[in-house]
Order: sequence, then C-alpha cells, then structure tokens
Amino acid sequence: MSKDESQKKGQLAKIILTITFVGVLVATIFGYQKYKEIFGTSVPKAVGETTIEIPTNSSFEEVVGILKGKGLVSHEDAFRWVADRMKYPRNPMRSGKYKIQPGWSNYELIQHLRGGKQETVKLVFNSAWTVKNVAAKVAQFIEPDSSELVNLFMNEQFIGDLGYTPATLMSLFIPNTYDFFWNTSPAKFMERMKKENDIFWSKNNRAEKAKKLDLTRNEVYALASIVERETLQNGEKKRMAGVYYNRLKTRGWRLEADPTVKFAVGDFGLRRILNKHLQIDSPYNTYKNQGLPPGPISMASIASIDAVLNVESHDYMFFCAKGDGSGYHNFAKDLKQHNRNAAIYRNNMRKSGAWN
Repeated sequence: MSKDESQKKGQLAKIILTITFVGVLVATIFGYQKYKEIFGTSVPKAVGETTIEIPTNSSFEEVVGILKGKGLVSHEDAFRWVADRMKYPRNPMRSGKYKIQPGWSNYELIQHLRGGKQETVKLVFNSAWTVKNVAAKVAQFIEPDSSELVNLFMNEQFIGDLGYTPATLMSLFIPNTYDFFWNTSPAKFMERMKKENDIFWSKNNRAEKAKKLDLTRNEVYALASIVERETLQNGEKKRMAGVYYNRLKTRGWRLEADPTVKFAVGDFGLRRILNKHLQIDSPYNTYKNQGLPPGPISMASIASIDAVLNVESHDYMFFCAKGDGSGYHNFAKDLKQHNRNAAIYRNNMRKSGAWN
C-alpha cells in the first residue's frame, strides 16, 4: 500500500470516528433530553399540593387546558410527547378529582391521572326541608348539578325500584358525612344512599323497634321529621316523640303539628301559625287530617329517628315552648295544665320583647 493510500485510509477512519462520536453525542444528548422530559420535574414545586377536577366526558385537549390553567405543566410539548408514549389520551378521558404533588415528573403525573387514583370528597348533609334542598346540598360536593339530581329524584320508576315514592323519598336520606368520588353519577349516589339506609336500619335493632311500634321505616322517619322541627334539644326528643305517638295511637286525636302546617303552606320560616294557616287544604295539614302526613316534612336527624324508635312512655298529650330562650318545652297531660303552660309561654315572650 502506497503512502498516499495509507494517508487516505487514516483520514477516512478519522472522519468515520468523528461522525460516530458526533452521532453518539447527539443520541446521548437527545436521550438525556427525553429522559428529562419523562422523569425530570414537570410539576413546579412552587405550586404546592393542589387538586384538579376533570369533568366527565372531557377530551385530552380539555385536560391539557385544565393542567395548564393550574400551572401544573412546565413544558406542554414535553407533556404531550410523554402522554402519547404512555397512551394516556383517550376519548373520553378518565374523569375525577385528583391530588397533584409538586415536583412530580410527567411520568408520575400521567401515571397518576391514567390510573384513576382519585381523591374522595366528604359529602355532608344534615338539614333540609325538601328533596330539592337535598339536591342543592349534594351538588356542592359532587360533579352532577342539582337539576340532574332533582330529575332523578322525580323519576318515579327509578325511586320506585328503590322502594320509595316522591312523598316518602326523604326517608332514604340518613344525615351523615359520607366519602364519595367527585364524579359520582346521580344514579350511583342514590344506590349508595339506599345501601347506607339499609345499613342504618340494620344497626341497634332499629328495624325491630319500628315493628314493635307498629310503624314502617318511612312512618318512623315521617314522625321523626316532625320531632326534628319541633325541638333542637336532643334531651327532650324522646318525650316529644311520646306526645305524638300518644296522639297517633289515641282514637279521635290528630297530630296537630305546627311544622306540618309550615310544610303545607310552603313557608318554612313561618314563626307564628295563625288560624288561616290551619285551614289550608293539604294532606300534610295534620290539624285537618288524621294520622301521619304522606311522608316526611323534612330531613330527620339520627337523634330524632332514634328518639322515635326509643319513644318515652308517658301520659303527656300536650307540650308548649317555655319561651325563655332555652329551647325546651313544658309538657302536660290535660288541657288545663297545657293552658297554664301556654300562659307561661306568652308571658315569657312578652318579657323578652319577642311579642310587642
């Protein structure tokens, strides 16, 4: 081999070596860049721990918009590239409420969202006059709006399958705090409430106690709803329940419960029941109709339900608020004593300036 040929081979080898080195370097840089895009920090540490809500039927573009709006994606192109490689985009996207940790990589973020690792919400309801009020309260915690819930509440076939009617539906709701996924559908919410209701009645011999009183579960709840609206004092609820139970079981007596008149009138803030209110023609007016109303007049607390189930046995047939600001009542066995208690109430109300 001549000297020129040897020099040419050496130069070619250098060129090949240089190209190879450059290629490896480029590949290394590219690989490192992609590694950073996948496993490097994507969620800025400055945003702190936060949550996002991905609505039902969201598109991938909408999810990207939600993440960007919360400042959770440092580099959108990188996020999209990793999302494609991890096969995250789908139609629709997985919905729900998710807690996002600062410092997460695109891989960790996408894996968390793709896996549907939702946070639960604590759904709280403890007071409502109507099922529409219940819907409004529930809609504050889960995705469906109140109109979606009300529509299902009014679906007689659906609630009939659960064992309720529009009049008795309030009996389904046991006030408490429940863990729900944010994207729970109205139907799933109702199914859960039925399950919780059955659990409630299976505890503490509640179902057996209702039978001994010769009342159905819905009737117990209806009576408890009246007790609920008559007194805020748990300490006297059993005695209050006893008065109404005595009236219910005494021939010729009506319940004559003021809260049922408020429900019939539709004015739940009514402070004084007047004679004109007592004349309203409604199945809920227990001054005109015998027995319990068709259904509950409001949500009943567990304390009120248990007060009915463990009703105090006594001979009281009347009660009257003391009017002294305590929230308690005086009880009477006959009309004469009741009239004296009523006089005490009126005198206290005038002294307090409530009646001027």
